[in-house]
Amino acid sequence: MNLLKNTFRILIGIVFIFSGFVKGIDPMGTVFRMNDYFTVFGTTWAIPFSLWLTISLCVLEFSIGISLLFNWWVRKTAWILLPMMIFFTILTFFDALYNLVPDCGCFGEAIKLTNVQTFIKNLVLMGLVIPVFTWRNKYHGSVKPVAEVVLLSVVALGFCWLSVYCSLHLPLIDFMGWKTGNQVNKTITLPVQFYVTYKNKNTGEEKEFKAPDYPWNDSLWLSTWIFKRQRVVDPNVNLGLILRVEDAQGNDYTSSILDNPGYQFILVAYDLEQTNPAGFHKVLPLYKKVTEAGHSFVCLTSTLHPLIRQFRIKNGTAFDYYNADDVVLKTMVRSNPGLILLHNGKVLDKWAWRDFPDYQTVKTKYIQE
Repeated sequence: MNLLKNTFRILIGIVFIFSGFVKGIDPMGTVFRMNDYFTVFGTTWAIPFSLWLTISLCVLEFSIGISLLFNWWVRKTAWILLPMMIFFTILTFFDALYNLVPDCGCFGEAIKLTNVQTFIKNLVLMGLVIPVFTWRNKYHGSVKPVAEVVLLSVVALGFCWLSVYCSLHLPLIDFMGWKTGNQVNKTITLPVQFYVTYKNKNTGEEKEFKAPDYPWNDSLWLSTWIFKRQRVVDPNVNLGLILRVEDAQGNDYTSSILDNPGYQFILVAYDLEQTNPAGFHKVLPLYKKVTEAGHSFVCLTSTLHPLIRQFRIKNGTAFDYYNADDVVLKTMVRSNPGLILLHNGKVLDKWAWRDFPDYQTVKTKYIQE
């Protein structure tokens, strides 16, 4: 019984730590998901508070996981754990039933689950949480209760600081398609891979082969094996590949930016009405040096061009603005504005507006002339 109790406790703890961590180090990604829920449920008045609600939720989730994993204060933690799981299980049930939002973001960008998979995951967790809640008084910590409270407080405050830091800068770990080192243009593509599955007529055994590495020309082998199905793996599926860049007239400029063989600076501001003007003022000296050196510098936004003109006049920015989908822009860099440096379609680096570098720093580290 002790083995079962501890196994359930540790499994839940690991899941909660992982879930809280991957969301907590990318709080803006969770903010976007939370805003989707606020919009669906008609509570848009709560959107201004979504960042702090996100950080609070991630800290709570991570702290619950630490509490369960190390057997600290479990008897009290269980009273938070069960209602929390009931709430999210009900929420994901309606998600699975009505597809309220396309992605609940329960594991951030690290692991993508469908709404049905998320609901099933929560049902499995509930099967572990209910026994842990029932056994809550049978868990005895290895340190004194006061020490448990102190340790959990330190964990919560430390993780809160980390999450706030990531919200002000960029995620500690980037799970998105536009992370540093990724190739995001369309000119360099990897071959699509085909896999075929055959079933043995006599034994019912199934085997999968990577085409064409299977005995398709062996008539003796084909007499005992029958084709069942095929699957295709496209290694080029990447969030960056769905970016479409347009000018004011709707002309496609995607290739000229992503396939630029030189150094391409992209300032991303998914919404100019919500962007931080200080970031634009801070990037102007860099822009001047970049253009003097002959490199390309553009700004991508989802804001319509009449508002772009007003913004340019108000903030004195001379670089070219192009339109792109706001969802894609949010996956490119978690900062409004944020800066990306490409070279021949490869992401060399990314910066939040608070960390915009000067040209000399970029030149020394990346630019070869």
